[in-house]
Amino acid sequence: MNYLPDPGRYRHAAYRRSGRSGLLLPPVSLGLWHNFGAADDFENARRLIHGAFDAGITYFDLANNYGPPPGSAEECFGRIFMQDLSRFRDELVIATKAGHLMWPGPYGDWGSRKHMLASLDQSLSRMKLDYVDIFYAHRHDPETPLEETAGALVTAVRSGKALYAGISKFPAEQARQMCSMLGEAGVPCLVHQIRYNMFNREPEKSVFQAVRETGTGCAAFSPLAQGMLTDRYLEGIPEDSRAAGSSVFLTKERVLQHGDKIRRLAALARSRGQSLAQMALAWVLKDPVVTTALIGASRPSQIRDCLKALDSAPFTPEELSLIDADADR
Repeated sequence: MNYLPDPGRYRHAAYRRSGRSGLLLPPVSLGLWHNFGAADDFENARRLIHGAFDAGITYFDLANNYGPPPGSAEECFGRIFMQDLSRFRDELVIATKAGHLMWPGPYGDWGSRKHMLASLDQSLSRMKLDYVDIFYAHRHDPETPLEETAGALVTAVRSGKALYAGISKFPAEQARQMCSMLGEAGVPCLVHQIRYNMFNREPEKSVFQAVRETGTGCAAFSPLAQGMLTDRYLEGIPEDSRAAGSSVFLTKERVLQHGDKIRRLAALARSRGQSLAQMALAWVLKDPVVTTALIGASRPSQIRDCLKALDSAPFTPEELSLIDADADR
């Protein structure tokens, strides 16, 4: 199949500036954390990428350890890129990360210069790319000096192997320090990637303030709380769902703990004329501090459904109060 993207793909979304940079990102982006591993259906993965790009999603978010096994999501994306997307490279923002366990021995993990730059070379090879648009430090390494991790990001950008540097899951103070170091080196931090959704409000306590102060963008991952903030679990736990499987990120116990909250929020979404997923995404995107929300998907129809969140009505104070009441404390 010779893929031709929808010629009207840019008419849908109002792209958002990432912090004080020149880069615009779509309000909803596609993460390849799940459903792009070696055991997943390649043709379905291909349909997901096509469907996202056809809808104006230009940002595709990967990491070296996405799979399973680690590395296989990048390999899958690389196959799709070479088959279908290479001639559209200049329309794509492709990101990867380093900092989680990837290979045996003392250099396959965390934030050393050795790990970061070796990992980037491996990622480029798997994805068949000359460069990535964003290279992230995937997590703060408490044992490696921040200067070393920042220096690796600077080298990645100055070498032409990445266009921008980003950080992910850094505490507020370490985020400030990283942004300061990167800025002094002339490689400003483009974006901070943070877990954020209606249940998990931790970033509101301090990290969002650091994002505002440093002028970085913000990519919110898990905006649907691993699928809990969808209509998937309203009637329990389906046998073919992620929570019924072996996921360590979404367990049966976690879903059952949140059952009443999920049903209350779903009822509120219905009163707004939305699905729960649409309301959850609209809520994450309501704060200008959030540049883009990273969604996962197993079917192209889920992507189309999520994008309807961009047409949401504003939240009333009463609705926001009801949502706040169901946040995890």
